[in-house]
Amino acid sequence: MSTVLIIAIPVLLVLAAVMIIATGRKRAASDAEGRVTGTLSAETRQRDESATTAAGVTGEDESEEARERADETRKAIGSGAAAPATRGTTTPAARQPVDEEELGISRRQFFNRGILVTMALSLGAFGAAAISFLYATSAGGFGGRIDAGTALADIEAFWAAKKAPFYVPEARTYLQPYPKSDVKKAAKIPQYQKVLPGMEQGMVALYQKCVHLGCRVPWCQQSQWFECPCHGSKYNRVGEKRGGPAPRGLDHWVVTISGQKVVIDTSGLPVTGPPIGTDTTGQGAEGPFCVG
Repeated sequence: MSTVLIIAIPVLLVLAAVMIIATGRKRAASDAEGRVTGTLSAETRQRDESATTAAGVTGEDESEEARERADETRKAIGSGAAAPATRGTTTPAARQPVDEEELGISRRQFFNRGILVTMALSLGAFGAAAISFLYATSAGGFGGRIDAGTALADIEAFWAAKKAPFYVPEARTYLQPYPKSDVKKAAKIPQYQKVLPGMEQGMVALYQKCVHLGCRVPWCQQSQWFECPCHGSKYNRVGEKRGGPAPRGLDHWVVTISGQKVVIDTSGLPVTGPPIGTDTTGQGAEGPFCVG
């Protein structure tokens, strides 16, 4: 999903830029060809009125003259006489360019620009939200590097006293001891290569999600195994599959130990669990099962 978003965001932004440029060029071409018009400026209208007044034609005279010409035309056409009289020659007012400051913008330009601005803001907000979603976990939550919050010595004391995994809720992970004597066997499993350094230090970090259908797998204190209540998948103490429909062992996270500090790296995808048949520790069920 993150890869798709990373590709989709630049594509959407490029398409938006192309649309804005194309619309701007179309509007500029329309203005150049004279197809987009506006109202005449006040100065142009005043010049037209001055030219008409200078010619000695008022509004009332012009109307009376027009009626006389119309009557003469009808009579001439009816009698077949000479061509109807024409209006006296007047000098047309010179065409003046529209004053852009007085004209402002037309309604069409206003809506075009409003649509473009709205589209740009929407795409920008979507892009920011998507980027924020992708990198929201960088502050230290699930999806980043998470401090277990407890010193290594205290985790080891918890294991000894409780005989149960140490759960780190921020990482959705169980921390379990791994016998250092079995590291040589684990080194032969390809799926363990990335988490082998943690095993060499005596620890594995197991993702809580069942690899069958994603249920959270609880710990069964009686059998000392992880047992999924949804469909009965079972895993030994270090997450290797021992029964049920699960296609492999529990997935792992890379864990690093520096002094007393334990850090679980949940960035990216978990490390795929070991295949069916993997049994590096030989640990059998130590009591009755919690899930039949």
